[in-house]
This record gives sequence, structure tokens and C-alpha cells, in this order.
Amino acid sequence: MNILLIEDELRVADFVRRGLKAEGWVVEHAGDGETGLAIMQDRDFDVIILDLMLPGISGQQVCQKMRARANTTPVLMLTALDSTDERVAGLRVGADDYLPKPFDFDELIARIQALHRRMTGYGNEDSNGKYQHHGLIYDSAAMVLTVDGIVVDLSAKERELISILMASKNKALSRERILNSVWGTHEDPMTNVVDVYIGRLRKKLGPYGGLITTVRGAGYRFG
Repeated sequence: MNILLIEDELRVADFVRRGLKAEGWVVEHAGDGETGLAIMQDRDFDVIILDLMLPGISGQQVCQKMRARANTTPVLMLTALDSTDERVAGLRVGADDYLPKPFDFDELIARIQALHRRMTGYGNEDSNGKYQHHGLIYDSAAMVLTVDGIVVDLSAKERELISILMASKNKALSRERILNSVWGTHEDPMTNVVDVYIGRLRKKLGPYGGLITTVRGAGYRFG
């Protein structure tokens, strides 16, 4: 997952950034709203974590400006002001969720995952956070893949890859989409990293490896 964090408190930003990177996600940080808006114009993100109290323009103004530009990226707004009026104001200008400081990191992760699922239309995940196709099960909460009941060891990138593939079942995903979601970039001019990781994942899926099919001229499809 590719995340933009707009937070001026360096201590908070460092804590969040290190924690999200430990989950295997790509995190871009901006220390103020104007910088965040500039980054959004050049890159796409899966989720934006936006602090309400920023130097210069506020988090609410950032949200208003990005929505005015037709940017529909899910926004999780953070603030130390835990009042109903602040929450309502943030939601009215286009925020999708709201988390008061201080927050539990597990809750932050859960809210990010929920926003991402909502945005991408993940439709085959059950209430326990599991994607399943016959004997192939990926538990997104535990980050565990089982093939016919046997746990398969995956790297962080492989977990992101199987998650986006199973979540987008029967939908063709372009290499660019996969690069953006898993590696946080749009272009891969030097290597065929997506193809290499798809090959590795197919082998690890064993009898289910053939479920990942190549869509000529487009990318890959699961199912």
C-alpha cells in the first residue's frame, strides 16, 4: 500500500512512518499542507493520513482543495482536538474517517485497511478479514497465507501482492497499478520486478499458482 502522511509533528510522523513501513507499506511524508498538495499532484496514493492542525493551511483546507481537484483518495484525519464539532467539520469537507490523538497504533492500521478496502471495492473478504478461494486462504489481519491448510512463508511484498490480487478477484490489474500499490511507484524502467514477484508467488501457491493469469497487454488477474 502507498500512503501519504501529512503531519508537522516530527515525533509523531517518525513514529507513524516507522510503524507503517514495518507493515511493508510505502510512506511519503509531508510536513505541511502545501507540500502535501504538491506531492498529490505528482503521485497517486491508496490512503492519505492528514493532521488537522498544520502550519500554513489547515488539514480541513487541504482536504477541501484536494476534493476540489477531484482527488478521491481516502483521507484519515488525525487531531488532538477530540470534539464532535471538529469531527463533523472534518467529515463535511471530505475526510473519510477520523482518529483522535493519542491513538492506538493497531487501530490506526485497522482504519487504514478499512479505508483501502472501501476504496478499491474489495468484495471477497469475509468478516474475519480473510480472502478465500477453495483451499487458498489469505488472512489479512494475521498476514498468513495457507495452501490446503499449510502455512506458506511470504515476504512483505509477496503479502501485499497476494492481498491486492485476491481482493480484486476476476479483475485485471495493470503492472502500473500493482507497482503503485505494492512498491509505491508508477514506473519500473530498470527491472521486471512485478513479473519476477508474480513468478515467485505462483510457485509458492503450488496447485493454485495457475489462478494468477497473465492478461496480454494489461497485467495480471486472479481467479
